[in-house]
Amino acid sequence: MTVTMPKPPRIYRLNFEHRFGENHAHMATTPAMAATALQQEFPEIESTTRFLDYGTYLVRTAEAKESVKEYHVLWTDSTVFKIFSFHVLEGNANNALADPYGVAISKRTAVKYFGNASALGKSLVLDNRIHTQVTAVFEDLPAASHFHADMLISLAGDWPAAREARFNGFSNNNFNSYVLLRPEADAQRLEAKLPSFVEKYNGPSKGGDFARLELMPLLDIHLHSQLRGELETNGDIIYVYLFFTVAVFVLIIACINFMNLATAQSTQRAKEVGIRKVLGSQRGHLVRQFLLESFIITGVGFAAAVGLAYLLTSMFSNILQKPLQLPLTEPWFYAALCVATFIVSFLAGAYPSLFLSAFKPVDVLKGQTPLRSRGVLRSGLVVFQFVVSIFLIVGALTVNQQVAYIQNKKLGFEKDHVLLVKDAYALRPNSGAYKTEAAKIPAVRSTTVSGFIPVEGGSDFPRRDRSFWREGTQPSSDNLVNIQQWSVDFDYITTLGLEVVDGRGFSEDFPSDSVGVVLNKTAADHFGLGPDPIGKRIATFGGGRVPDFDHPLFYTVVGVVDDFHFSSLKENIGPLALFLGRSDGFVSIRFDGDPRRVIEGLEAAWKRMAPGQPFQYSFLDQEFGRMYAGEQRLAKLFGIFAAFAVIIACVGLFALTAYTSRQRTKEIGIRKVLGASVASIVFLLSGEFTKLIVIAFVIAVPLAWAGVQWWLESFTYKAEVGLVVYAAAGILVLVIAWLTTWYHSYRAASADPVKSIRTE
Repeated sequence: MTVTMPKPPRIYRLNFEHRFGENHAHMATTPAMAATALQQEFPEIESTTRFLDYGTYLVRTAEAKESVKEYHVLWTDSTVFKIFSFHVLEGNANNALADPYGVAISKRTAVKYFGNASALGKSLVLDNRIHTQVTAVFEDLPAASHFHADMLISLAGDWPAAREARFNGFSNNNFNSYVLLRPEADAQRLEAKLPSFVEKYNGPSKGGDFARLELMPLLDIHLHSQLRGELETNGDIIYVYLFFTVAVFVLIIACINFMNLATAQSTQRAKEVGIRKVLGSQRGHLVRQFLLESFIITGVGFAAAVGLAYLLTSMFSNILQKPLQLPLTEPWFYAALCVATFIVSFLAGAYPSLFLSAFKPVDVLKGQTPLRSRGVLRSGLVVFQFVVSIFLIVGALTVNQQVAYIQNKKLGFEKDHVLLVKDAYALRPNSGAYKTEAAKIPAVRSTTVSGFIPVEGGSDFPRRDRSFWREGTQPSSDNLVNIQQWSVDFDYITTLGLEVVDGRGFSEDFPSDSVGVVLNKTAADHFGLGPDPIGKRIATFGGGRVPDFDHPLFYTVVGVVDDFHFSSLKENIGPLALFLGRSDGFVSIRFDGDPRRVIEGLEAAWKRMAPGQPFQYSFLDQEFGRMYAGEQRLAKLFGIFAAFAVIIACVGLFALTAYTSRQRTKEIGIRKVLGASVASIVFLLSGEFTKLIVIAFVIAVPLAWAGVQWWLESFTYKAEVGLVVYAAAGILVLVIAWLTTWYHSYRAASADPVKSIRTE
């Protein structure tokens, strides 16, 4: 009997890392030829496939007049169904994408365009120019996938994507490539052979330059990969560990409260323990009784927690922007709850049960209980609670400060009052006329048509790096500069508010600008153009997306703009070049005043010039804010956890204050008889807990500082987190603790001293 190994553990993605001169990149994409050449070279590889992401498309049926925007569209090889476990509902998976015009679509996409009728053989038109035929329908991909596709288009044929897929060189790294190893293959041994493969096709490494391929297990991608060129934004295992640890600490705080309160209330049960022992109860019986009480309390708590979690699932889904649901139909969920209940019950109840059951009957019946020796332990546990609370508050304040810093930092472009009309390619051939109509709206100051905006992940055109060198030199690792190249029009610089620091922007008065280039300062410095860069030329390989090494193209520098942030603030500003050209993903409109009239005018013009195409818009500052949605969610989660920790800690502190007040009733009465004021007694009772919080603050500050520095390391541009943040966290916790202890302290201090002494 032959056992077939399941596919996912045998699937690996090819990652590509290279350094060429000053250019270094670690990518989730590879050269087009890498996957197929690997399969030819190494028999350990059973199959390979590639994905090419060209961004979004406007899609309609052949008969329809209105298009729908589709976000999850990928070009791929026909072997995709051999590697990934797509459940094909209609069509033949073996040849579905062998047809140059074939497209496989998800079930929800089929229903969207064709209802309940069969989609096989039907036509779909992309961007009013790419005509495809449905050759397969597959089950919707699950949410737990590192990429999602609703349309898979064949890389066969003569489309630009297909031509790019046939490029036989290592200079075009745009493909997400996957390999399926044979069951008996060893991934580590295969990876050890990859350097010789790269050297064969790319040449030997020179100096500090290198190029390398690596295998990454499919199941590691979502939580362990943050490379350039990911098909989708992945999660981060660090944050999973972080919040799991925080949740455990909050749970530990709750357990500590239970232990503190149980031991603090021991005087209320000391006589019960003594009488039970006199009547013959063994210590083991008492331990089991107290543990059973702990189990009951914890069990009720877990049941309430599940109900609360069910009610709050939608709120956390909105915060995380992820579909969350409790696995209420899964047996393992209830098994896990039972195990967790047992562990928490034991941890919370073990010490109190052993402590209470150890009382000696003679002592407790005389009113003597060994509490003083336990005060140090209780104090230590209180300190631990507030260390965690202060740490979380510092974390929440830091994340909020960094988000505020990002939102207020000078970016080098003006993001406010810029409206973006999306999918401008739907206007073809009327995008120029639409820009003219937009400029007629009274509140509009300037407009530009370009697929590139200074927001990472916001451009409709995938960003591509290209190698350039300064004229007068031969391309080599010493002088090649990888630059992002953006195609823009004459009004781009003005509309986005870029500052020209040398030369000029593009102008219709200069026909030669068709071969001109505007560099940012970083690019000009990389080329070593000196103090007078205007008029100097840079060169690149011809051939567009598929390089032609024999026919270089030359561009004349007509201007230099000041550096502006066109990527995340987690990265340094890289070299960028602006060229005149068509890339009509957005119409960007700078306006004054109320945007509603502007939107109305833009929509009316859109309906005239692009009938049947969806009118969609956003604002540049909103698109910029989306880059840091993860940090904003992190701030909310830290705030929620910090609030939980502080509330739970203060609940315990509230009860401990009540207990302390009762224990010191006679002392308080004597102090009042001797002339002590209410305020002095309140400070006396609160002072003990104040000392504990000060100790917690001293311990928490270095821990929080280390955590803050670790998190901020991921940002190249970061806020200065000063002592004010730490002081604010300490003062906040101290004030909350004072308010918590004030009630019982004031009540005890205000009691009639004669009655207190008589009662005691």
